[in-house]
Amino acid sequence: MAGLKYLTGFGNEFASEDPRCPGSLPEGQNSPQVCPYGLYAEQLSGSAFTCPRATNKRSWLYRILPSVRHKPFTPINCGNLSENWNEVEPDPNQLRWMPFTVTKASEKKVDFVSGLHTICGAGDSKSRSGIAVHIYTCNTSMINRCFQNSDGDFLIVPQKGEILITTEFGKMMVEPNEICVIQQGMRFSVDVFGETRGYILEVYGAHFELPDLGPIGANGLANPRDFQIPVAWFEERTVASGYTIINKYQGKLFSCQQDFSPFNVVAWHGNYTPYKYNLENFMVINCVAFDHADPSIFTVLTAKSTRPGVAIADFVIFPPRWGVADRTFRPPYYHRNCMSEFMGLIKGHYEAKEEGFQPGGASLHSIMTPHGPDFDCFEKNSTAELKPERVAEGTMAFMFESSFSMAVTKWGLETCQRLDKSYYKCWEPLKSHFNPNWRPSSK
Repeated sequence: MAGLKYLTGFGNEFASEDPRCPGSLPEGQNSPQVCPYGLYAEQLSGSAFTCPRATNKRSWLYRILPSVRHKPFTPINCGNLSENWNEVEPDPNQLRWMPFTVTKASEKKVDFVSGLHTICGAGDSKSRSGIAVHIYTCNTSMINRCFQNSDGDFLIVPQKGEILITTEFGKMMVEPNEICVIQQGMRFSVDVFGETRGYILEVYGAHFELPDLGPIGANGLANPRDFQIPVAWFEERTVASGYTIINKYQGKLFSCQQDFSPFNVVAWHGNYTPYKYNLENFMVINCVAFDHADPSIFTVLTAKSTRPGVAIADFVIFPPRWGVADRTFRPPYYHRNCMSEFMGLIKGHYEAKEEGFQPGGASLHSIMTPHGPDFDCFEKNSTAELKPERVAEGTMAFMFESSFSMAVTKWGLETCQRLDKSYYKCWEPLKSHFNPNWRPSSK
């Protein structure tokens, strides 16, 4: 949207005030006896008060009315949003979904919240340990209602249609090939401009951070300066008919009513904010000698577990890049993994499966389930001339990788009717090339 401005950086201490109310941020303290303009001071904490300074997350919001002023929460229908990982039997097979269907507005109006569908996940929001993967498909903007996730962070990956996200911190326009993160407890509303679809990675009990770079050094991958944070924007608006706050809490949905907009924050400061990132800014590092490097070199964001080097979830992308490796089968290798790998495709053709894996679809390769290039990819790349080539031009695939063993929901396996039951056939033509008479060539 023209005119939207952003602050830049990742995890910084930010300060912002709506220019309509200059001086609305208190000076020298967080909670004065009387705030400028008669505002209320309210702290939003994303970590325990006593966390070490490096991991302490909080922001102070200066608002026209505090968020506590609302009617009681009552349960509402969860639709296809779920945290029930035991409603169907486990399925260790390679799973692939055709593009998820977006309901046409002429058939039924569906907004962001009513268009949430859980595909898979693991763990428990009550114990603050776990993840969930959702698809959103919608065609209508949220009117006089907003969403708050009390369970965890949402990493949102638009695939079809841009979304305008209004938050308590300000507004963000997020387009396909960008991502945004709405952290735990932050209220937001989503406007759409037609049929809209995307993916969501939800993480309980941890926040996303930039991966450590180790031997890479100080620069590379996703650079902190490229992350964008909204600037303060408020509306002083009463809603006589009632404004609805929808709260995801312990895996269930609840709603309450209030008579004013929750986006009434005139100024704020802190390091706990929503943010967005353009995937085109990712500084790709790739193999320049031989062999296929592990996909961890494409990690944009990580939510760490308490075990060093083991993630609750990583967000990994496979962007356009050069392939130059010598003596090498360049596509991804055949693999069994102690992590779960959920993949989606924003645009283009994924290099290892150019036909069946489509934008708006997905795949899940569960823990220790074998996977890798299909027959056509293997045969083509086993005999290809190894000259420098552009890989994934016009493509953006991504992976939600997790140490959790994710279970698929009934919606994902049955109700959505998008599961490609012929997926296994892409490997069936693979044949033995074993030659017991082979000998190394003499040099």
